[in-house]
Amino acid sequence: MPPPNPSAQRNDAGGLIGLSFVLVWCTGYIAGKLAVTHAAPLTSLVLRFGLAAALFGVMAALARVRPCRRADVWHSAVTGVLILAMHFGAVYVSFQWGANAGVSALVIGAMPLLVALVSTLDGSDRLGAVRWSGMALGLLGVALVVADRVDGATPLRAWAMLLLGLAGITAGTLYQKRHAAHVDMRLGLALQNGAAALVLLPFALGEGFDFDHRMAFYAPLAWLVLVNSIGGFALLFLLIRRGAATRVAALFFLMPPVTAVFGHFTLGEHLTALKAAGFACAALGVWLVTRGGRD
Repeated sequence: MPPPNPSAQRNDAGGLIGLSFVLVWCTGYIAGKLAVTHAAPLTSLVLRFGLAAALFGVMAALARVRPCRRADVWHSAVTGVLILAMHFGAVYVSFQWGANAGVSALVIGAMPLLVALVSTLDGSDRLGAVRWSGMALGLLGVALVVADRVDGATPLRAWAMLLLGLAGITAGTLYQKRHAAHVDMRLGLALQNGAAALVLLPFALGEGFDFDHRMAFYAPLAWLVLVNSIGGFALLFLLIRRGAATRVAALFFLMPPVTAVFGHFTLGEHLTALKAAGFACAALGVWLVTRGGRD
């Protein structure tokens, strides 16, 4: 019997982490949609990030994680402000200002292409023709999935907020890979969530810190904290630590189609042949970008 192939084992483990990340992350769109019907958007984010920071802090304390350098504290804080506060905050505000989920998914869906472009320009990860083709297929898949929800009614200021959110998640992914991926995951995520909560807190107070004191809000909030912030961001942290930023970013092409499937079963949203075709394109695109070997 041939000896086990360490490279193949690493790829299998990375694939399993990536699949788990996509599934966990997508449930957050469903839970978030339910939460913001019972709370002001930025208030719900402050509660989510604040509770997640406290839980990660407890984990770090129980594990007796050694304090990191002051520079690492700042790097983790910057990552949290970019990926959490700037990205989610801008997207939630864009919803308030008239953007629908389809337009949001299409704009944020361009993130893998931006990450790939920046990584190519600075030489950190060069893509060949096959992986660029995968990027194009991934974006096409996103466009097909959300095509029936994109309209011309989105105000200019909502587009501006979505572009701000796109800049946040793109810059945050690259920044964490280069500056904050080596920090202990529990401590790093405590710092990231804490920084995001502090940055958004003044805006939440401006909303009146308004939320319903009912299970209809507490249940999705608990899911967002325990499953998405604890599970989803822990998996994202591991993925960024293990792989190139472009391969991690490519997984976001799968978010709209997988969320559409979840929405069909949980929110009664319709699945169509066009969405199924988009799912296939996105899946093929992600496979081409993340597959092993050179192209």
